[in-house]
Amino acid sequence: MPPSSPESTLVTPQVLRGWALPEPTGGKNARGSILVIGGSSETLGAVLLAAEAALRAGAGKLQVATAESVATLAATALPEALVRALPQSSEGAIRAEAADVVRDLAEAADAVLIGPGMQDVEETQGFGDRLLPHLTGPVALDALGLASVTADVHCLQHLEARVVLTPNPTELAIALHVEQEQLEDDPAGATLDLAGRANAAVGLGGETSWVAAPDGRLWRDESGGAGLGVSGSGDVRAGLVAGLLARGADPVQAAVWGSHLHGRAGERLAATIGRLGFLARELPYQIPAVIDEIAI
Repeated sequence: MPPSSPESTLVTPQVLRGWALPEPTGGKNARGSILVIGGSSETLGAVLLAAEAALRAGAGKLQVATAESVATLAATALPEALVRALPQSSEGAIRAEAADVVRDLAEAADAVLIGPGMQDVEETQGFGDRLLPHLTGPVALDALGLASVTADVHCLQHLEARVVLTPNPTELAIALHVEQEQLEDDPAGATLDLAGRANAAVGLGGETSWVAAPDGRLWRDESGGAGLGVSGSGDVRAGLVAGLLARGADPVQAAVWGSHLHGRAGERLAATIGRLGFLARELPYQIPAVIDEIAI
């Protein structure tokens, strides 16, 4: 993939102020329901991080579906959530046939996030292959939740661009079937490439974050810092995007806002705790204040 310099819009509070988030009124149902699907017997934390981030971004109703061995723990850790236990493999991964168990919740939710903490590529791809055709969107796919896209980049066409993909650089390379080194000189071009092929908004995390729309629009976000390079940070970013989808943001808006909220939350923690050493679990708490700061 040759290096290129596609035109992009720098994400700033001023840009976001002119692209205001939906402001629903009324109770929790008016703010949208989010279903977070993910985890395994060893990675419940990813689901907890994404789920809290979705609520902090403004979603009104939380539902979680995770591996049956940790579902009770999830319900205890997330008293705000309805939690559904999903069949798991002997290794603790969510099985492909679990798609049938969670289909009713997924079809009824205002937004669905698939992927945080999921394990086993084969089972996860099978899960996506069975569930995605029944969804109408909006949908966010993160981490191993992109397995179906990696196998068939056209599998999301029926969603008509009501999708956000939130890969890190390694996951983006896997989805495009290239070596990661090929992306390093042109991450923006790679993000645009996947957005066009998959007909989805794509938000690539990194030192500079890139968001591409399927129609070729491109944003770059330079907020954040080295402290965001910590375990669980990507799960928070995916949850933010999904929560924004649930409250009514369109997919591209959710990806752009989600990236900036993630970065600004990191900057706030860097200023109060230190440039390095803050935890991903501390990011969601910052989000409501960041949203209000942008709106001023």
